[in-house]
Amino acid sequence: MRILVLNGPNINMLGIREPAIYGDETYDDLCGKIERYCNEKKIQVEIYQSNHEGDLVDKIQAAHGKADGIVINAAAYTHTSIAILDALRAVNIPAVEVHISNTDEREEFRRQSYLSAACFDEVIGEGTTGYLKAIDKIVAEVSK
Repeated sequence: MRILVLNGPNINMLGIREPAIYGDETYDDLCGKIERYCNEKKIQVEIYQSNHEGDLVDKIQAAHGKADGIVINAAAYTHTSIAILDALRAVNIPAVEVHISNTDEREEFRRQSYLSAACFDEVIGEGTTGYLKAIDKIVAEVSK
């Protein structure tokens, strides 16, 4: 099993950016948590973060034929990026959308996700543990 975990803009600022919303774990803490979890489950994982939309599109396209699943927290691009939506649709890799905070309880604009149309499930508002739940959802989906 090979899973690509993608993180969008400002996720690299975890632990610094609005800790009351996103918690005090750092991005390195998050990556370590994901890597340990995947190692325990014998899942190959690649974790990638970019603040640039095109880089995320390129990474999704490069996953075609290589990744069995994608966990994506596109952050602010969730609400704006048709390009990321189109890339996810193009590669047709099972994907789960993740958000650390509960976007349904935040500003109105954060309640709209373009990406949900290309993802078979989502995990929102469960902190960084949501990434682990998303990995489990991918494993279950691919194992069907």
